[in-house]
Amino acid sequence: MGSTARAATADTYRQLNLFGDVFERVRSDYVEKPDDSKLVESAISGMLSGLDPHSSYMDAKSFRDMQVQTRGEFGGLGIEVTMEDGLIKVVSPIDDTPASKAGIQANDIITNLDEEAVQGLTLNQAVEKMRGPVGTKIKLKIVRKGVDNPLDVTLTRDNIRVRSVRSRVEADDIAYIRVTTFNEQTTEGLKKSIGDLQNQIGDKLKGYIIDLRNNPGGLLEEAVTVSDSFLERGEIVSTRGRNAEETQRRTAHPGDLTKGKPVIVLINGGSASASEIVAGALQDHKRATLVGTRSFGKGSVQTIIPLGAGNGALRLTTARYYTPSGKSIQAKGIVPDIEVLQDVPDELKSRTDTKGEASLRGHLKNDGDEKTGSQSYVPPDAKDDKALKMADDLLHGIKSSSSANPAPAATTTDKAAADKPAVSDRQTPKPN
Repeated sequence: MGSTARAATADTYRQLNLFGDVFERVRSDYVEKPDDSKLVESAISGMLSGLDPHSSYMDAKSFRDMQVQTRGEFGGLGIEVTMEDGLIKVVSPIDDTPASKAGIQANDIITNLDEEAVQGLTLNQAVEKMRGPVGTKIKLKIVRKGVDNPLDVTLTRDNIRVRSVRSRVEADDIAYIRVTTFNEQTTEGLKKSIGDLQNQIGDKLKGYIIDLRNNPGGLLEEAVTVSDSFLERGEIVSTRGRNAEETQRRTAHPGDLTKGKPVIVLINGGSASASEIVAGALQDHKRATLVGTRSFGKGSVQTIIPLGAGNGALRLTTARYYTPSGKSIQAKGIVPDIEVLQDVPDELKSRTDTKGEASLRGHLKNDGDEKTGSQSYVPPDAKDDKALKMADDLLHGIKSSSSANPAPAATTTDKAAADKPAVSDRQTPKPN
């Protein structure tokens, strides 16, 4: 071992001794007896939080929740819910689940779970109570508009798959596909949607709209396979760690599922991480036209490192990612080919921009001018959606990329691969 290595090792031991001294002093002198495991967890959490916004410590419960989120399936009831006036409101039941089979309806209000009032619970706490092992039962008390008395409904939990892909026929001849997150079900859902829409529309199919707006990201592998669905060849993304030899390149395989049809990708300030990988790959290969506003700008990769049974896991930033053209979008975002700003209601104008990666404290720096965020508002009614209208016009030939308003000159364009949700002004419905 050289002198430099010995000095580094000695310094590490000095730091560990300092930590041990502080730990023992807190254990012996704090005014109340502390919980040793909580002290250690807090120390680890503090260590990770000092790195960047996406590195963190997950305790055992948070780690389990993350695994459920990325798997996209869990034991539950099959309803998407949100919080309204301290009560749980049903956004929609998921088809062919215990909730839909029991007749649970959109806008139902859930007031009690197994006789316990939901008033005072957070949305996450209520969702946690509704989830559970497959085959177990739970009783809901429901208030329904137009029904005089509350309804008591007992449901048996079943295996629920989160729908990360939704699709519809747009304007009679366009395949519209909305991807809300990148979990283990996303590529499968995308392939099914493409096949179903091709069968529904037939020979008159003009092209595809892939809506990645306000998609916070997810799994790198799913971003790669989704991108591959539209490409015949070429690099999709490269990731580079601390050392140059750690560079990894992911490439496409032959087989464009859309058979070369035109593709429009919608992005905005809430499109982050894995969404930016897909958008960047398709833009760099000129396989898609990007419409909307500049994306979030999360150009880093996180690795999940389990710490053993019951000890949670580390979410550690281990690499940056680069688009096929070699550009990093870290703290800059992807600039769309055509910028489209939505008409925002006056009461929302102060709350419709996502601040972006560059606004996060401790974010990884990038060369050149960093960008602090962009509009993330999506009108609830499709007829008011100017970006969607632009995509329709492009696919119908009413407008061309050259005739539409181009986006400001791009200083960089890329994508990311892990999953820290971008800042959102709206409460996202929770499936359970």
